[in-house]
Amino acid sequence: MTDTPESKPAAPDGAGIIPDLQRRFGTDAIVPQPTRDRIPTIWTGADRVGAILRYLKQDVPQPYRMLYDLTAIDERDRAARQDQPPSDFTVVYHLLSFDRNEDLRVKVALRGESGSVPTVTGLWPAANWYERELWDMFGIAVDGHPRLTRILLPPWWEGHPLRKDHPARATEMGPFRMPPHEQAAMESDLTFRPEDYGMTRRGDDFDFMFLNVGPHHPGTHGLLRVMLQLDGQQIVDLACDIGYHHRGAEKMGERQSWHTFIPYTDRVDYLGGVMNNFPYVMAVEALAGIEPPARAKVIRIMLAELFRIISHLVFYGTFSQDLGQMSPVFYMFTDRERALDIVEAITGARMHPGWFRIGGVAQDLPDGWETLVRDFLAYLPPRLKEYDREVLHNRIFKARTQGIGQFTTDEAIEWGATGPMLRSTGLEWDYRKKRPYGGYDQFDFDIPTGRNGDSYDRAVVHIEEMRQSLRIIEQCLNHMPAGEYKSRNSLATPPRRDGALRDIETLIDHFIHTSWGPAVPPGEASVAVEATKGLNSYYLVSDGNVEAYRVRIRTPSFPHIQMLPMITRGLTLSDLIAILGSLDYVLADVDR
Repeated sequence: MTDTPESKPAAPDGAGIIPDLQRRFGTDAIVPQPTRDRIPTIWTGADRVGAILRYLKQDVPQPYRMLYDLTAIDERDRAARQDQPPSDFTVVYHLLSFDRNEDLRVKVALRGESGSVPTVTGLWPAANWYERELWDMFGIAVDGHPRLTRILLPPWWEGHPLRKDHPARATEMGPFRMPPHEQAAMESDLTFRPEDYGMTRRGDDFDFMFLNVGPHHPGTHGLLRVMLQLDGQQIVDLACDIGYHHRGAEKMGERQSWHTFIPYTDRVDYLGGVMNNFPYVMAVEALAGIEPPARAKVIRIMLAELFRIISHLVFYGTFSQDLGQMSPVFYMFTDRERALDIVEAITGARMHPGWFRIGGVAQDLPDGWETLVRDFLAYLPPRLKEYDREVLHNRIFKARTQGIGQFTTDEAIEWGATGPMLRSTGLEWDYRKKRPYGGYDQFDFDIPTGRNGDSYDRAVVHIEEMRQSLRIIEQCLNHMPAGEYKSRNSLATPPRRDGALRDIETLIDHFIHTSWGPAVPPGEASVAVEATKGLNSYYLVSDGNVEAYRVRIRTPSFPHIQMLPMITRGLTLSDLIAILGSLDYVLADVDR
């Protein structure tokens, strides 16, 4: 098991790293920017960013080993730039240092309609897909990229959707038509050509076999296309085709009000429920300076941990089913229904409650919630013990998963793996412990880890996490604070009804707040949570309006699926199905 540094807060405004960078590269090359999330943020030019990123990853003491995220901002319509360097587009690299327990945001200012940055795939293999997304969504070129093509959109798409001049609604576009000749051209564009992916058709004295797994295949858990190069049953190489679930979640976040976007977040990791609301509302709260009351914090944590169990039960049941066991999935989905009954009793909905609010939650806990939660806490632990005997200790399950799809801690960090994927390698890293958010510092629980980073250990970590979630929920039950369930901050809550009925100014404020929503002060904030599948974060940019200027959703499944070629080469086709099940991804979480 790998030792990790003790939990500590990140240094305020980059104390240490920014002066270090300015000494090395000069004050002209490194321009700091204060942000509301207090993540150290610097600006630099495209001609210097490669050297700066290399220094941060390889040479600086306590390096920034993970490329956590990579995205861009179309600045052309933005008014509140807060003395930032001029740019038409801004490329944003988000780095993570485990040794420092600190993030760093590196921003590159680009002028004109068609700027470019150098590729960093030589530093981080995880950059491959992020850079393709940069081109796909913004039209920003990446010099030296091995295959700069669209990734979330089909190859025939016109334009770059996250530019501000691209339509946000179908009503802003012409009627969709597909004449026969265009359909034929589109089908031709989707033809798999091995050479496009660096694959060869022939070996020394034989032809390789190429096989499509998906996009319609039960083993892919949704619309994922895996294109395999096979030598008999052995996987020589593979490529993934994603984007079938893409529906413009980030674009929608920039057209909805701060409040009305909350239900959209539920549909990203559609098994995670309110866990998706969590980072979004906390990012808005960071921008607006809102502190939720203590009761709201504990309610949020209880619901989030309940959804962690719900999601993990789906993982557990479908994983065992992928490997040939038929009974466990029915048992575990029955258990999931019991948990969803609690969610429904509290929120009024089941899979997609959209129940968290800016400043708290939608309503207080109903009468009798304690009985429902207490009964579930007594019901599930014996069931988990039974599943250990049926699944984890099953010799066929072990043979299909142990040593399969294995990777090390260093490889996980290089590829941006987080959550159970990272912890299965032995690294004890969980944001609820390392950077407690939303009140998690008040709870007692352990961080399960594995040893080998294989498919079996990924299952073990998931299962032990359910037990730890039960511990957290029990503490919520026994120590639920009294008080308000939502902040009374005017940006979070409309004026009280009695005041609105008394004077016209308060009535107008109430009308504007409920119809348009609050105008959040200008600024930038990114908040991450330890979601069901790994680190999930929302990077929000406000221009002082009633909707976000930029919404960036960093999901854990996107980098996890990108690892697939590395962890499957040399294995067999049946191993691929086991590995896919062990990754615990959701394709809407990949595609957004």
